Amino acid sequence: MSSSILLPNTPEYKKAQRQYLKATKNRPATIDQEWTPFRAAEKRFKARFPPPDLSSVLDLASADGSRAQEIIDGHWQGSPTAVESVKLPLRNDKRRSNAYLIPAIPGLVILPSFISQDKQRSLVRWSLSRHARKPNDTNLDVHYVLPEAGLWNSWLEARKDPQKDVLVQPRASGSQPVESPPSGPRQLVNNEPASPESFQAISTTPKPPAAPSPTVQPTPVSSLVHKMRWANIGWFYHWGTKQYDFTKGPGTIDEELRSVCNDAVQAVDWEKVHGSSTADWGPKGPDWQTWHQSYEPDAGIVNFYQEKDTLMAHVDRSEVCATSPLVSISLGNAAVFLIGGLTRDIEPVPILLRSGDVVIMSGPACRRAYHGIPRILEASLPRHLRAEGLQGDEGKEDWKPYEEYLETSRININVRQVFPRGFDPYAGSTDS
Repeated sequence: MSSSILLPNTPEYKKAQRQYLKATKNRPATIDQEWTPFRAAEKRFKARFPPPDLSSVLDLASADGSRAQEIIDGHWQGSPTAVESVKLPLRNDKRRSNAYLIPAIPGLVILPSFISQDKQRSLVRWSLSRHARKPNDTNLDVHYVLPEAGLWNSWLEARKDPQKDVLVQPRASGSQPVESPPSGPRQLVNNEPASPESFQAISTTPKPPAAPSPTVQPTPVSSLVHKMRWANIGWFYHWGTKQYDFTKGPGTIDEELRSVCNDAVQAVDWEKVHGSSTADWGPKGPDWQTWHQSYEPDAGIVNFYQEKDTLMAHVDRSEVCATSPLVSISLGNAAVFLIGGLTRDIEPVPILLRSGDVVIMSGPACRRAYHGIPRILEASLPRHLRAEGLQGDEGKEDWKPYEEYLETSRININVRQVFPRGFDPYAGSTDS
């Protein structure tokens, strides 16, 4: 499976044009006036036709000569000056790399190409092969009895021997009554923001397991791989209530991932980021002075995007520690990232994120800002994530399944700190 850019005068372009004209034929001319600024930006970048104009998108890689070939290979390009940014040298960095602050979004830090090419490949392997399997829940576990070895590892075996492309059985059997979801539009969950004060109420809120779909059919492993959308990290996130289910225990954070996240947080001079902040940090005041010592990643998620997937505007407010850094790692195809303010009525800043880039959201304003991914940029997989970019025939052959998957995918690993250091969720106390 591969993807391509829509080029004028091609059959694909003309087909997309016909579909666009058909879809918009009866659309009211004033419909965009009903959208919030955030929704309008999502629509603009999500559109398949005409292909979105990225000239308004901040693309820090385009100012880095060492990434010129990556940009050429990836086709898509924004502008390094589309949005105001401030260069911030990294601490204790022998490569003399820089982070970038976005004055319009206080607390947002971008670390372009922070993850080395070797580490990117290692994290891709970790995400698919070692992490997306028991005991870590995925979106498919609710509906299917997945192989013990994990879906990805089973697919690798099926690639070698089609006889091993076994049928994965649905979790809901025909003999078991399953509660059907309510009809009508999907109900949005507006969860209460977590805090030390609300922790006891949130932790005792019932969090029943999701019901498996009664319509799911036995499905080959090969057909399920591209339907994987997320895998839980650390504390279990309950999607039905948009709160953590602390009864399941803390889980574990892989040491390689923990090291990457800690390195990113340690590399930033937080005095330069928040030293002049006048934001409301809560009753105990700012805590950024301690992050080099107190940052402790304990939860997160691996998102598996296919090229037509999106992540609509949302706010992360399930963590008791509402200001500490959220570290987000991009792998695979590039994407447009939107981040705005405390409501959807604030115009979002568009940023082009490429494989190896790290984004850190920190502080009260940024951690509570609406953000989302309206577009995975097709055909933007960099050469170092292709088999041709590796040394040795054995390494190339081993990497081919990963390249095949990444051709139309983006992996995002985002990790956060649920509790302030010293907070005991089992003590029934709000003391930190």
